[in-house]
Amino acid sequence: MRKTAVGSMVTGTVAVAVLVACGQSVARTGDGQADAAAKTGGHTYKLQHTDIHYGGPKNRFESQLKLPDGRRVAMHYLDKKGLYVQDYSPKERGWSKPKNIYRTKTDVCQGITLKHRAGTVAAIADWALYCYDGEPPQESLAAVSTGRLTKWDRHLTRSFDGWAKADITKNGKQVTFKYNSDRLKWTKAKGFPSNPLS
Repeated sequence: MRKTAVGSMVTGTVAVAVLVACGQSVARTGDGQADAAAKTGGHTYKLQHTDIHYGGPKNRFESQLKLPDGRRVAMHYLDKKGLYVQDYSPKERGWSKPKNIYRTKTDVCQGITLKHRAGTVAAIADWALYCYDGEPPQESLAAVSTGRLTKWDRHLTRSFDGWAKADITKNGKQVTFKYNSDRLKWTKAKGFPSNPLS
């Protein structure tokens, strides 16, 4: 099977808005309130969910995990838009603004895998036109984030059966994505290998 891949890093700042405080809506009072939200990190949003509800449970195309420090990471697919991520702050009792970390109009293929160890979060997501007919993913995304979880390293593999699991080392400095004998390694020092499309 022919495989091609490209690695890149998605960066961005967390946008802020004044919507939710401890689960209840608050009135907008102007720039002062927006400034206050910015100072606290902008975790003022509700948890968003997938808009895709076919082929099984309603939450099949979203995933969430809780970190030991009380933070959470949640990912969901949006139809014809790709993969979105949010992180939860226990201190602010709210979620960050949903951020797109991979944009595609291809149909979702499988659920989202999330794994955490030693401050490192790894994710696997897949898309394909005819996955439900047994075709392999046309786009298989491996993604990794550390620290404040605002930056995600990502690596896309095309025409591939999709990564089956992600193994994270005890110190969180290396992630190995695996499918049978295929391996893709991410390191905290260098990120993903750079493999141009061919």
